[in-house]
Amino acid sequence: MTDFLAAALQLTSSSELEANFLAAEEQVELAARRGAELVGLPENFAFMGDDQKRLELAPELAEKCSRFLVTMARRYQVVLLGGGFPVPIGDGLHTLNRSELVGRDGQLLARYDKIHLFDVDLPDGNTYRESETFTPGDSLPPVVDVPGLCRVGMSICYDVRFPELYRYLISSGAELLMIPAAFTAFTGKDHWQVLLQARAIENTAYVVAPAQTGLHSGRRQSHGHAMVIDPWGTVLADAGVLQGAAIAPVDTFHIGRIREQMPCLKHRQPELF
Repeated sequence: MTDFLAAALQLTSSSELEANFLAAEEQVELAARRGAELVGLPENFAFMGDDQKRLELAPELAEKCSRFLVTMARRYQVVLLGGGFPVPIGDGLHTLNRSELVGRDGQLLARYDKIHLFDVDLPDGNTYRESETFTPGDSLPPVVDVPGLCRVGMSICYDVRFPELYRYLISSGAELLMIPAAFTAFTGKDHWQVLLQARAIENTAYVVAPAQTGLHSGRRQSHGHAMVIDPWGTVLADAGVLQGAAIAPVDTFHIGRIREQMPCLKHRQPELF
């Protein structure tokens, strides 16, 4: 196959697990009905809420999220990315933030634990300290050769600000970069699209970026604008600010054409850096 439809789903997740799973399934089903074969859910698709509640629910959440992804992939015959969910670790005070990619048959193709944690003080008065309740992953993200589609590189949200991670994925053979996120409204308005286009252009790769949108618990507000972007940096689809999906074709021949026209990957001088 040289072309297929990819869907970056957009949700407004809350602290209500069952409501989140229902909303996620609705969007997966709609994307599948539109012909999407690769479908991505955003970071925190099953839970957006208080840190303490997340820690308490983490064992249940981890099990339910993995099972949900397997069920949805089989039911709707799609390759499905769960863009990020909490997985408990031994101390009970922290979780990993894990993404899983599941094949049409429900087989786990790959998993990735987010390595860059969002610890920032924003000018709008919001402070984020992911390191207080998250532990970073200790392995570089994988590249998966998905049968019949393409080679997919995994990442999560804040990773998008670290171009060396994506250069690693491209060096490992990635043709499409998954960047599921819960990007803040404050940073998103200035940085989200620019960063996604930069990662696509500099790596001459497709970017599929599922997103959270709207108001969540407390003061948390997400930017939205789930996107599919081509290797030239063209935004092929933008979900706006409502729940829904950005769906667009991925053409592996197009990747080759762009990489021939703009062969920057061949012109790297890694020995100088």
